[in-house]
Amino acid sequence: MPPRPSPQRFTPNLLAMAICMAALPPAFAEEQTQAPAVMELGATAINDSSLGSTTEGSQSYTTGSMSTATKLPLTMRETPQAVTVITRQRMDDQNMKSINDVAKYTPGLFLNQSNGPGRQTYTARGFDVDNIMYDGIPSAYTGWVVGAQPNLAMFDRVEVVRGSTGLVTGAGTPSAAINLVRKRPLAEQKVTLTGALGSWDNYRGEIDASSPLNDSGTLRGRVVASYNPSRSFRDGQDENHDLFYAVTEADLSDDTTLTLGISHQKDKTNFFWGAIPVGLDGHHLDLSRSYNPATDWENKDQEINSLFAEVRKQLANDWKLQVNTTYSEQNALFRGSYQSRWASDKSLARTVYQSAHRENQLGVDAFASGPFQALGRTHELVVGASKRLYDMNERGYSPYDTNYPLNGGKPNFVHNGNSQYVIEQEGVYATTRLSLADPLKLILGGRLDWYDYDQHDGDGKGDYKVTRNVTRYGGLIYDLDEHHSVYLSYTDIFTPQDGRDASGKPIIPIVGKNYEVGIKGEYFDGALNASLAVFRIEQENRQVQVGVVNCPQLTCYEASGEVRSQGIDFELQGALTDNWQIGGGYTYARVHTIKDEKNPASVNKPLNSDTPEHQFKLFTTYRFQGPLEKLRVGGGLTWQSRMYNDFKVADGSTYRLQQGAYAVTDLMAGYQISQHLDLQLNANNIFDRKYYSSISESVDYGGDTFGDPRNFMLTAKYSF
Repeated sequence: MPPRPSPQRFTPNLLAMAICMAALPPAFAEEQTQAPAVMELGATAINDSSLGSTTEGSQSYTTGSMSTATKLPLTMRETPQAVTVITRQRMDDQNMKSINDVAKYTPGLFLNQSNGPGRQTYTARGFDVDNIMYDGIPSAYTGWVVGAQPNLAMFDRVEVVRGSTGLVTGAGTPSAAINLVRKRPLAEQKVTLTGALGSWDNYRGEIDASSPLNDSGTLRGRVVASYNPSRSFRDGQDENHDLFYAVTEADLSDDTTLTLGISHQKDKTNFFWGAIPVGLDGHHLDLSRSYNPATDWENKDQEINSLFAEVRKQLANDWKLQVNTTYSEQNALFRGSYQSRWASDKSLARTVYQSAHRENQLGVDAFASGPFQALGRTHELVVGASKRLYDMNERGYSPYDTNYPLNGGKPNFVHNGNSQYVIEQEGVYATTRLSLADPLKLILGGRLDWYDYDQHDGDGKGDYKVTRNVTRYGGLIYDLDEHHSVYLSYTDIFTPQDGRDASGKPIIPIVGKNYEVGIKGEYFDGALNASLAVFRIEQENRQVQVGVVNCPQLTCYEASGEVRSQGIDFELQGALTDNWQIGGGYTYARVHTIKDEKNPASVNKPLNSDTPEHQFKLFTTYRFQGPLEKLRVGGGLTWQSRMYNDFKVADGSTYRLQQGAYAVTDLMAGYQISQHLDLQLNANNIFDRKYYSSISESVDYGGDTFGDPRNFMLTAKYSF
């Protein structure tokens, strides 16, 4: 398809107060300034010491432990990187339905739809996320091609680690690891029926049933099914999202558990590629939000079938062995257009395109973990190996026309060829957590990867390999007191490149290095987590195009580009009181080019100016007590700084197109009618803020996409 400050020094108690105060509504913060005694953290009676890794049923906005960053089951305070967990409770409270919603509401993530509303990418710290993990196994993600939007109905939580995560993913970008953790069968029988009705004929029906399958409870099963047809604020847009998920868990012995599961997800929409063009002078066109630049023959049809298995075995001396595997097959048909001005006279026409894709992915991960004794202290160790296989087959069609009539009917697409490439990656890794002293822990990790790219339908010139790439991980955590820790960490990651130099040799991989220093707080036995971090990412060896005579391929490159991302990451998530949950944070990330010998004008310029440097995201809920104990209310605010693009317009001058800073406010109210029946109303963008969620990069093709206007959804949930 075509294109597209260093923190101030605080004493520990002052830091805790500053973090809490910064995230509270202004009226509450002002009240506490007049009566600071109320903010004594130890005075609040919260008893959530039972929080574990599973979030379902906890009513919490945080988790007890997560292992996405290192494979070690660590609390957020023990993890020397910026981390977030979107719990099952928060997904339900904010009515999140897909990973797009996770990106929209998670601090530090940006939902980027510049390639079209249905060709989304997820950006963190200035770099696109290219791996989505399922139960800790990475899966390649190319949102602008065939990237699906995983349906959240089958997941317990989403764990996000920002920065380089090569220790667990192998190859990738220094953006973030997004780990979707599936729901598992419950020990008791429970059935939940959900029905929802929202704006623009948005309907949803869902069943979630779990039960023991034998008298002893050693065999358990769960089924989740969801059906969600909807329209849109855009004229003529229709979507449909279906899901079936089944999982069974068997205790084969007292120390061995086997989990097997399948999922089937089908998504269909007739608006995914096109966006609104800008005028020849570069300005936004004064069009209604209901304007649909697509045609009635367009379609994006995706079907994803997955199988997964997990074996967990408890070994002697508190060691355990775990083997995970997952296989997925995605079949997708893309048939679409966008309004464009590729002709020399810049007249408005359409670019039309069709392709079919079959994407197969296999992932296997096996590791052993447990404690060991050395120098009179107890330490922890993880050793493991993984293998990934990615097989992409694409069927091409003609015409691929950049000057198709604006009001032309459906083109007569004809199959004109196939392409296929296969990526195989194998790795071995080890992580250890050393107890140097009671308050001081050192985490060291390393990974060795073999990466093989094979262009099956070519002459072999596109093939390349990366052999024995070394990835390093290091983190030092010092406990200041029972609630606070300071940390510093270094992580890295490598990204293979497909460019070749003048001799035909593949360009060496990009290397991303993440440096981070911060302070974390953990309160109420882990029910509330806070963090403040400063980070820097340096990405080296980016390929840049060079002009070489007699280049053996069409374009030659060299590894000379360097990019730097640096900023601040602040977050607060969990319980402020027994009845008050909060999740939110502020991120600042400045991403700019620091070296490009072939394009010196880009040095010190933003790498992607159409992503915001500043983001603030907050959502909070409160459950009343006493006579109003059945009522809960909540609200959220998302704010981001401006986005802009500089490009040439029709008269040859440069124009800056921008979307200024904006904020969107959401509200929620729920009422527990009975022990079994619950009602919830979500109202999004209640002030009906009109804004572009993405903006154009050129007058040649449309990129302006409106954000959702004010909308509502009423959800009824019956459990028994």
